[in-house]
Amino acid sequence: MSAPSSLLIKDGRISAISAGAGPADLPQGVRRVDMAGRFLVPGLNSAHVHVGHVVGIESGIRFYTRDRVEEQLALYAAFGVTQVSALGMSPPLFHEIRRESQAGRLKGATLYGAGPGVGVTDGAPPAKVMNLSDEQVARPRTAAEASDVVDQLAEAGVDQIKLWIEDMNGQLPVMSPEIAKATADAAHRRNLPAVAHVHDVSHARLAINSGVDVLGHGVRDEEIDDAMLAAMKQGGVRYIPTIQIDEAEYIYVDRPELADDPFFKAAAPEAFRKRMADAAWRETQAKKGEKNRPSVEMNKRNLAKLHAAGITIGMGTDSGATPMRIPGFAEHRELALMVEAGLTPADALRIASEGSAAVYGQKDRGVLKVDAAADLVALDADPVADIANMRRIVSVWRAGEQIAGAPA
Repeated sequence: MSAPSSLLIKDGRISAISAGAGPADLPQGVRRVDMAGRFLVPGLNSAHVHVGHVVGIESGIRFYTRDRVEEQLALYAAFGVTQVSALGMSPPLFHEIRRESQAGRLKGATLYGAGPGVGVTDGAPPAKVMNLSDEQVARPRTAAEASDVVDQLAEAGVDQIKLWIEDMNGQLPVMSPEIAKATADAAHRRNLPAVAHVHDVSHARLAINSGVDVLGHGVRDEEIDDAMLAAMKQGGVRYIPTIQIDEAEYIYVDRPELADDPFFKAAAPEAFRKRMADAAWRETQAKKGEKNRPSVEMNKRNLAKLHAAGITIGMGTDSGATPMRIPGFAEHRELALMVEAGLTPADALRIASEGSAAVYGQKDRGVLKVDAAADLVALDADPVADIANMRRIVSVWRAGEQIAGAPA
């Protein structure tokens, strides 16, 4: 909030907003928290992450434990992220942790998500490359099996249905239109949004034609044309660009000084920071940068086009899917990349809070208004003036209770 204001919070929600510092005398039982000189914004909402999959510079099912997931949720909170949606690669333990988190019994960001998600037999997500077990991804072979999988996930308790539509640059089989449509249709029968992993424009077209609700990644191979834009509008398709997913492959080579930056150090594991100094690793990543830089620029271009067209856009980063995509840091880089794409800091903040909530149909999150959830971040500088000021975190609040201070 940019003008002096006061918020009254009751039962985890904003019950009143008024100009000025509020009354001098408060009713019995009401606690005053002095935020004079601070800037209050809604908590960030990362609409595409993965949890419990990475430790240090390694990944795999062996890392998925309650403690690991709770540590990651606490890390998100320290960076001002009060809600996340884990889109796939989650084993059965996810359902238990999700329920406890949404009931307010766990610290850190509130966990939503899709459970394991629906992948492709012998295809995406690649099990061997990503060290995935069978319980982390369902891989139906027929439309009927896909429908059954969705029913099972809905019964177990999920907030979205994730499906992977990608062929890894022609190296893997792509999900068939029949299975994609059956998955989306079954999700809708269960009143759940279907979120598609895509990369190229061809994947996005298949997803849109199959009836998905959300493109969970940006289109990165070519510009989205007017026909696809019209189809997205007609179908009410929402969009999560995840620009940082490709920047993560080269930013640590471009900016080795990050290893000593306090904000980055608060997010990045020590093993990762040490690896940044390894010459062989840096050479490999520099080569990857040649491939990924054009993807970042095309992703920015498509984001700007869809934003100008009024498509509902949320923030996501795919953080936690690989060691390169660092929870907390990735979300703040995504904000900066959206501004680099031509959006204003206010636009980026709105996308990262209200937009992410709107992507999944939540009307009471990501906004500072009466009856909204009191998920808040207090800053000591104005993020609307400079998006980098989102890093100036003083405290983080979820449901009216402080859950984190500044990242450290």
